[in-house]
Amino acid sequence: MATVTQMSDEQTVIVVGAGLSGLATTLGVALRGGRVVVLESSDMVGGAAAYSGGMVWVGANHVAEREGIHDDLHLAEAYVRDLTKDHPDLLDEAAMTRWLETAPDAMRYWEDTGAIRWEIIPDLADYHSEAAGALDVGRYLTNAVIDGSVLGEWRDRLRVSPNFPVGMTYADMHVKGRRSSHVDRREEEDEIAQHAGVPAFGRTDVTAPTHAAESDPLTFGTGVVASFLARVLREPGVEIRLSTPVTGLLTDEAGTVIGVRADSPAGPVELHGPVVLATSTYDWNPELVEEFLGLGPEDFSSLAPTSLTGDGITMARRIGAAVAYVPPTRIPIVPGWSSRSDTGVSNGPEYALPHCLMVDSSGRRFCDDSYWVTIVRGALNPDDRHLPFFLIWDEQHHRKYGLGLTPPGGEYPPEFVKSADDVAGLGERLGIDGVALARTVAAFNEHAERGEDPEFGRGSVPFILRFAGDPAHSPSPVLGPLSEPPYYGTRLKFVGTGIGSSGLHADADGHVLGEGGTVIPGLFAVGSVAALTTMGSGYNSGFALGRGLTLAYLIAQELVPHS
Repeated sequence: MATVTQMSDEQTVIVVGAGLSGLATTLGVALRGGRVVVLESSDMVGGAAAYSGGMVWVGANHVAEREGIHDDLHLAEAYVRDLTKDHPDLLDEAAMTRWLETAPDAMRYWEDTGAIRWEIIPDLADYHSEAAGALDVGRYLTNAVIDGSVLGEWRDRLRVSPNFPVGMTYADMHVKGRRSSHVDRREEEDEIAQHAGVPAFGRTDVTAPTHAAESDPLTFGTGVVASFLARVLREPGVEIRLSTPVTGLLTDEAGTVIGVRADSPAGPVELHGPVVLATSTYDWNPELVEEFLGLGPEDFSSLAPTSLTGDGITMARRIGAAVAYVPPTRIPIVPGWSSRSDTGVSNGPEYALPHCLMVDSSGRRFCDDSYWVTIVRGALNPDDRHLPFFLIWDEQHHRKYGLGLTPPGGEYPPEFVKSADDVAGLGERLGIDGVALARTVAAFNEHAERGEDPEFGRGSVPFILRFAGDPAHSPSPVLGPLSEPPYYGTRLKFVGTGIGSSGLHADADGHVLGEGGTVIPGLFAVGSVAALTTMGSGYNSGFALGRGLTLAYLIAQELVPHS
């Protein structure tokens, strides 16, 4: 066996994981004069955040203020509390308050120190527009376009999202269409616009925005990560080691974490110093998926990088760290389908568009099938699960919207999508009760013609009507009959995005807690490796990245108290 190397410099902070939260923590420590070694198990930088939409939710932020948008912390808190009211026991009051109050300062700090140039995502309202304290615009931040050339040789080590059209912006999507992220990007841009199918964010009257020309424009989550990475690379006290998975945590006799063991390309190593776990969640660990979600591989997959295997959770548990559980019905997973994509699954807004519905194997609907929140809660109801479940649609949906990587009117992968000339026959091909499915579709159609769904209220969620439906379809953006053959169907899966909700139990300042609720000295958790107790049972797109960047700011201040 190779010689174990020791690194005993007490000033060195060990960050495990080179995603957004890990890079932000690294930068915060380095800016305050500390040394950092970043250990990343894969050969790429960016983690789950680089694959995301790059939405960072921050109440009462300074960017909204300079844009003349009114917000305050009382409204932001009212919004978060409204989202958590069904399970107040899951909410860590201290953590919520610390996050909401600190986040505006943290985002200003990241911008002031050159880590990122923030922009408001235009026309994007809070997810739950019906909730108390919701705003129509102003709480979603993302990066201004950054040129990838600033990364130098690290550009080739940056993960680029396969889920979003990196190089476009949210403003561009108003023009090109919301589904431009799901069609083949090898096509010419005008063809992409043609195949996008549905206007973005309910807008039908927009013109193309103007942007400064960049040779390698990086946007969405890839761009946010690139911004922080570029700034990290300017700090002399930082070392990033790729392909160096951490295999265990080192502790002293008192239980304090004093370093890590890792497997480097040159052999096993030990590094000494306080440890910040930034390893994200557990999407590609079947045992943890079963533990936290109760789902097997036939019903769960992920859009996140395959390096997200729950290593941080596993290592910390070995030394007595506690896990905080959020019920599966409250975790931000979305319906998706098997595809020929990089990760083997795709997801998109297509299930919320007219001329489709969801059923279980009995051939019956079980929820408002336009809204991922009600789909998760309906399908995973512990007293009445509806698995497996299926998406059913007709030729109108095919012609107008397509599915995932298949553009409108395109050819579906036959290994994943079944078709038939009648609904009952489609049911039999999918292993569904065909007679019951035909009755379900007939009853659905009767009401959908009038834009109504008296059974489950499809079309009653304002956010879905505005941001997920087809604004050109009448009388409802999300309701239309399945009346034109052939009919299509596919078995659905729940799809993770690198946001697990359940995870290590951490306090308001990112300290990992043991089973007795006491702090494990020397060990911190940042990003989605830490359970989202900050927002309890409620979730809103952008909460995770906003919380991660806030904790990174706080942890850096504690690790290097004097800059």
